[in-house]
Amino acid sequence: MRMSKLFTTATIASALVIGGIGSASAAEVDPKLPKYERVSGISGSLTSIGSDTLNNLMTLWAEEFNNFYPNVNIQIQGAGTSTAPPAVTEGTANFGPMSRVMRDSEAAAFEERHGYPPTLVPVAIDTIAVFVNRDNPIDGLTIEQGDAIFSSTRRCGGASDITRWGQVGLEGSWRNRDITIYSRNAVSGTYGYFRQHALCDGDFKDSMNEQPGSASVVQGVTESLNGIGYSGIGYETSGVKAIKLGREGGSLYVANSENAASGDYPLARFLYLAVNKHPNEDLAPREREFLKMVLSREGQEVTVRDGFIPLPAAVAKREAAKLGIELK
Repeated sequence: MRMSKLFTTATIASALVIGGIGSASAAEVDPKLPKYERVSGISGSLTSIGSDTLNNLMTLWAEEFNNFYPNVNIQIQGAGTSTAPPAVTEGTANFGPMSRVMRDSEAAAFEERHGYPPTLVPVAIDTIAVFVNRDNPIDGLTIEQGDAIFSSTRRCGGASDITRWGQVGLEGSWRNRDITIYSRNAVSGTYGYFRQHALCDGDFKDSMNEQPGSASVVQGVTESLNGIGYSGIGYETSGVKAIKLGREGGSLYVANSENAASGDYPLARFLYLAVNKHPNEDLAPREREFLKMVLSREGQEVTVRDGFIPLPAAVAKREAAKLGIELK
């Protein structure tokens, strides 16, 4: 199993269509998802190490799980996606939240240690938003313009470097304002995803303001009138606005569930939990029930509440079956 396989916007749109979710209802929890039912004998501890993007969602899922199992202690660390694979490989975490698939090297390290590949469970769908300060009048950018703003390489095809807001159409006092860039750090899966899909595998500019978390990116843009940055849409606040994105020569689209479902919004992705699942053995009861709850109606209602897009029932049931879990 090669973990470097790309799960593109088109893949996500296909999953939503296969799941019977039309673009108008993609942000609603699929009514075909079954409710979670409590079982007996679940107690002890669980540890999660990984994605900052998923940190709040993992916390909310943990709170939901504790409603069913108050005797389970769940510890959550969200330093970044790159911390997830070694934690799951070394057994210091039961779950490794990831905002991208594993790199080949990460999967190989796991397989060398355990003799079988790691398991990545899709648990939600996210749109990566490009944020500007709420007082910035810009409506949207093409991927090519965004690449020329964020990268030094312009591999997406931009004709020239963009450093001022006037170069993307702003007038008056905005014409000569310098653009201030905020970015995640290299340990982040969001950083890697944005670099791959928004910069066409190019390199970020040295002038970017590197931040340790998504909330820090949003805070930086909030405090900088000239600022621009990116993170999962779930981190949007009143101090910023998510601008429309699209391709050169085409329409620009809002970062919402409808446009992720249709495939029109160019930066949509699955979010995952990495787990150590032996192919011939059942998951431990605590891990099994946590994943079952996440993939059930209660878990996906939490997904929506935190600003992400829920999985269609068909996709959740398919992924649960791979884990030896029956959703009914």
